[in-house]
Amino acid sequence: MSELLIRQVASRREKKQFLEYPWSLYRGDPNWIPPLRGEQKALVGYAKHPFYEKNQCQTFLAYRDGEVVGRVAAILNQGHIDLHDERRGFFGFFECVDDQEVADALFDAVRKWFAERDIHKLRGPTNPSLNYVLGLLIDGFDSPPTFMMTYNPPYYAQLIENRGFQKTQDLYAYWGHIDMLPKINERWDPVAKQIIEHFDIKLHPLNKSRFLEDVVAFLDIYNRSMVATWGFVPMSDAELKFMAHSLRHLMVPDLAFSAEIDGKLIGALFGLPDFNPRIKQIDGRLFPFGFLRLLRNKSAIKKIRLISANVLPEYQLQGVGLVLLNHLVPAAQKYGLQEAEFSWVLESNRLSRRSLEKGGAKRAKTYRLYDLDE
Repeated sequence: MSELLIRQVASRREKKQFLEYPWSLYRGDPNWIPPLRGEQKALVGYAKHPFYEKNQCQTFLAYRDGEVVGRVAAILNQGHIDLHDERRGFFGFFECVDDQEVADALFDAVRKWFAERDIHKLRGPTNPSLNYVLGLLIDGFDSPPTFMMTYNPPYYAQLIENRGFQKTQDLYAYWGHIDMLPKINERWDPVAKQIIEHFDIKLHPLNKSRFLEDVVAFLDIYNRSMVATWGFVPMSDAELKFMAHSLRHLMVPDLAFSAEIDGKLIGALFGLPDFNPRIKQIDGRLFPFGFLRLLRNKSAIKKIRLISANVLPEYQLQGVGLVLLNHLVPAAQKYGLQEAEFSWVLESNRLSRRSLEKGGAKRAKTYRLYDLDE
């Protein structure tokens, strides 16, 4: 067998090879959705991104006979080390041919890079953290992912597990159809109304006149509500603002609203249209005209991904999450939605899982995070 070469990415040519490799690997796969090219470039640290103001990323390529056969990134998440007091490195952006030798060599390169920094435990895949695209698809290969969710071949799990990685946490994507809403509304509307009356909760749609400020406020609720979540590291102020700018054109005001008690913002919910079919049409290129094709007539997209239904910790046991989800029902019907994906939900988040399952949502896909503790 020809020699396998692992190279630490440094040159402009190598960076281009790293970014473009998925297009050759997934050629002909009907369920693969290309990443947005400019966004992917920033997320791996090849262009400016606030995540890397504090953290580091080193990418690697695997070559055989001069041809790229795999890639991976070593991600030093300093925020995780500081917050969780755990010297653990992360791997992400993993793509590979079905060859254990290649996968092992890539992971060995990541381990060596971290060992030089006195880090000997790994977790992944995160791309680059829990606040972005993450996890390995292990169930639900029969359909494309929704917007900002990942996809990979089934054999990836075997490559990772054969190298010694073990499951640390699963994440679920739940699916619901518009036909389920009348039954859900009948069951939960009286309860939600009692909670609203008892706590005097005020529900407000996203304010179009101060759209960006509201998006920042919504993301701040996300940050503050997730503090007790397994593995979570809050986004920095710069990340919050960066993401808010990224989302401001993508969000639908009619599908985003907040909950207040005594004038205090205590919860927020927002969903994004499933732009993935359009991203596939533009092949991940936003310029020169892809951006227009992506955003034109957003109301024609009848499937959403519900990304955030977050409540501040001190209010999480008072039913505010149920109120937000119940309020989505008439908004979804008015907007003309047909499908929704609620993702992602940690397997350890029993409260959210129980609420979705009681509402009739079906588990559609499972994603996995792995640890290597050697």
